[in-house]
Amino acid sequence: MLLFTPGPTPVPQNVRNAMSHETMHHRTPEFEAIFEKTRKYLFNLFSTEEVIMLSSSGTGAMEAAVSNLCHNTLLNVNSGKFGERFGKIAVANGLAKVEIKNEWDTAVSVEAIVEAVKNNSNIDAIAVQISESAGGLRHPVEEIAKAVKEINPKIMIIADGITAVGVEKIDISNIDCLIAGSQKALMLPPGLSILGLSKMALEKIGSGKGYYFNLATEIKSQRKNTTAWTAATTLIIGLLEIFETIDRDGGLEKLYKDTAIRAEAVQAALEAIGLHIYPKTPAKSMTTVDDVDASAIRKMLKSEFSVNVAGGQDHLEGKIFRINQMGLIPAYEIVWVVNSVELVLNKLGRRKYDGTASRVFNEIFFKVAI
Repeated sequence: MLLFTPGPTPVPQNVRNAMSHETMHHRTPEFEAIFEKTRKYLFNLFSTEEVIMLSSSGTGAMEAAVSNLCHNTLLNVNSGKFGERFGKIAVANGLAKVEIKNEWDTAVSVEAIVEAVKNNSNIDAIAVQISESAGGLRHPVEEIAKAVKEINPKIMIIADGITAVGVEKIDISNIDCLIAGSQKALMLPPGLSILGLSKMALEKIGSGKGYYFNLATEIKSQRKNTTAWTAATTLIIGLLEIFETIDRDGGLEKLYKDTAIRAEAVQAALEAIGLHIYPKTPAKSMTTVDDVDASAIRKMLKSEFSVNVAGGQDHLEGKIFRINQMGLIPAYEIVWVVNSVELVLNKLGRRKYDGTASRVFNEIFFKVAI
């Protein structure tokens, strides 16, 4: 079965092998050496003042960011399940919230953010997805961050990059907290999250908030190449192997370039066979199609072509399907996916199969090799 959901993504065999060795104790010099190497790679990936690894899913990192960086009112952007989640986290932590809500195919505008900030002086943090994976949407986070900092540089910008870090190079100039999760472009099982923090974020964290998600406590420990609480040892070992694999494959720049051309090729291939791309501003992490036959397409892809893609949630359940484009994906696998979609449309009586999807994909994806 080919796993093409936008998280969890497939874990490369060599990474599974690295994680299959005997369990290592986290309070040992051997693990500290692995931790130190992994942190160096993370600083290169995030380009932030500090990086912190947490033994949690991405939601844990979201809560850690909100509880430590917002002391009054959070402005959250709700264009999907995960943007909505930021607002719920704020309320659960006793914070006030202001929410900008759009349909899941629509990115927030810089103007809407600026207006909200100007109208409410209590807003001290803004939380927004770079890639909102509920609908495969890309928000203009870098532009938002720049505009907000020009109004009030003390407002914290929390950017959820869980389906963006490792997908594209992110300009962190005005971002105070960049969040990543292990099960997306980092190609690991779920359970590890990472936060990249700016100098201003470190100042605002101070002595931190909470207990397990107290970032000040973790910063103190991780600067010594250990963790405050039990480390996700196996996942951190896997993360080091992932970084070394990316290096052997040509480095981060090649990964970003390959992901971008893959995203362009998949979208063009599916549009060429008459499918409609759901978000107005698609993210590079996935291609999302809205279609009356979305459920049938997903079921047939899985049962007849061994391709597992994701569906939609809430009001989009049964109305969309999402194809992953993150990670080190072999070209022959993604060609199989778009070709299988075209074969399914033929079986549904939608269009006669003529190989258009794979042809269009190949013409775009392999032009860089010619």
